[in-house]
Amino acid sequence: MAGPEHPPQVDGLICAYLLDGKGGGRRLDWDEVRAWKPEEGMVWIHLDRTAPGARRWIEEESGLDRLAADAMLTEETRPRSERLDADTLLLLLRGVNLNPGERPDDMISVRFWATERRVITTRRYHLMAIQDLRSAIEAGKGPVDIGGVISRVALSLSERMFPVVSDLDDRLDELEEAFAAEVETEKLRDSLGPLRRQAISLRRHMAPQREALSRLQAESMAWIDPLDRAHLREAADAVTRYVEDLDAMRERAGVLRDEAMSHLSERLNRNMYVLSIVATIMLPLSLVTGLLGINVDGIPGSSWPWAFAFVCGLLAVLGVVEYWLFRRLRWI
Repeated sequence: MAGPEHPPQVDGLICAYLLDGKGGGRRLDWDEVRAWKPEEGMVWIHLDRTAPGARRWIEEESGLDRLAADAMLTEETRPRSERLDADTLLLLLRGVNLNPGERPDDMISVRFWATERRVITTRRYHLMAIQDLRSAIEAGKGPVDIGGVISRVALSLSERMFPVVSDLDDRLDELEEAFAAEVETEKLRDSLGPLRRQAISLRRHMAPQREALSRLQAESMAWIDPLDRAHLREAADAVTRYVEDLDAMRERAGVLRDEAMSHLSERLNRNMYVLSIVATIMLPLSLVTGLLGINVDGIPGSSWPWAFAFVCGLLAVLGVVEYWLFRRLRWI
């Protein structure tokens, strides 16, 4: 996979901002992160979870309990939202992989541990939604509180899913049009398999994310204001639409695959039918030529110059009679 959005500053710290409550924020270094106190203001700390320094800080200095620290650092996660206590939230989300040369369905995890005054996020690979948030804060147009940090990222993750899902839908439309135009079925089948697998992979991650966002926007956290809840609801609705679209695409792909297999089977049966008719017509002719080809005395016409031509004519007449008979019997 691709590298980080920016080289980590000091052993795992990608960025940290002390939010000013007006949409902007001041960059913090590791020493300032370690020295931060709640009365100084709201802070967002973004870490590379694979860096030893970041792992050590989360496990030993951040104040997170063991369960939360493990969730922030573990390799494999499933999107979920969990309220740890009255003021603390654990949220695990995923975003499509838009890094160059990577597959979008290989979705990237981003984890949140949040209270009213502090939010810690961890990731392994570059995520465009996080970069969007950084750019907004540096431009003075970012969130004004911790709930806004979470809702902004959740909404950005959902918005960046749309082009990927839309591209899958367009590719499936093209395959359906190509099948209707009777393009080579084998090529369609080879293209359909990867598309269907990608849709299944995306849905596998998006379905639990829909549940996590729906649960989050329903939480009664005091520091998640109505605007943040509206953004979270919009993000949940968007993911719900994507999941429904992926379900429809999976069903369409399945129908198209069945039609392609049926088309191949029909063509094979038609070819076998033609071969059977040809073999049936040739069988009596082969019998005659076999009998005349035995190497024994007494073969009729062996000394007559026109015997070969006569036999060829006889075989032609026999073939025509067989064809007429098969047509009469409606075998062909």
